Amino acid sequence: MAFDQWVTASRARIEQCLMSELNAIRPDVSGSSTRGDQILFDAMAYGLLGGGKRIRALLAMAAGDAVGADAELCLRVGAALECIHAFSLVHDDMPCMDDDALRRGQPTVHVQFGQAQALLVGDALQTLGFEILANSPAPADRVVSLTRALARATGLQGMAGGQAVDIHAVGMVMSQTELEAMHALKTGALIQASVSMGALCGSPTPTETQALSQFASLVGLAFQVADDVLDVTATAETLGKTPGKDAAANKPTFVGLLGLEGAQDYARGLHERAVDALGVLGAERSETLRTLARALVERAY
Repeated sequence: MAFDQWVTASRARIEQCLMSELNAIRPDVSGSSTRGDQILFDAMAYGLLGGGKRIRALLAMAAGDAVGADAELCLRVGAALECIHAFSLVHDDMPCMDDDALRRGQPTVHVQFGQAQALLVGDALQTLGFEILANSPAPADRVVSLTRALARATGLQGMAGGQAVDIHAVGMVMSQTELEAMHALKTGALIQASVSMGALCGSPTPTETQALSQFASLVGLAFQVADDVLDVTATAETLGKTPGKDAAANKPTFVGLLGLEGAQDYARGLHERAVDALGVLGAERSETLRTLARALVERAY
């Protein structure tokens, strides 16, 4: 299957899985339109099904495919990851954080439903992600390993910790090492978890596990560098969110540190190193991951 066809088919499966998981928790309002849980459900659906690119789910599915993992388990892992990612976006857009009114080309959840609902949406989507993992048809020890990986990537040692560093760093000058360390948590942790969790759905060798981990670390950083570039070069229509927010908020970025051309060159170099890391898997097994990595850095999808 050609890469574009694989992406289209995989995204359709992810959307179907997410809709199925949401429908499984749909409140029974018995004709009432005033129930608060129905409002929360509608806001969750709005935040989760609002046209995301499903990058993290695609990474999990591609990594699983590279090591011969169970496709259905990889799909559920991808759905769980997308719930966690969506929750992070909902909270990140709130006025107490990045205060953005646009996400995926539409009003953010707090603009559409209010701040209190947005807070609850993030909470509920996070727990839904873990519920999807807990209900996975897999041996208990594998489910525990997957849950541990997702929890670590989400909390203090991952995404939340990176966000805390990001908030603290506003107005500060950071070295490249410090900037990379922050984004390894804020952005990279969930991307790395996507690849490692996909691989956990199969039985990779220790050497393959190490190669995939190195690949994911480099791709996660390249993705963030590319995001910093887009923040100063893309329009709101192309980006799906408000451009120029980081500069306006006086946040340290790779473009601010390296310049536009320097950041672009750095992203390309990271991508090349990431692809090289997959050599142990061979060209055929790693083809989808390699093509996906290029698409993520170039945003050509």
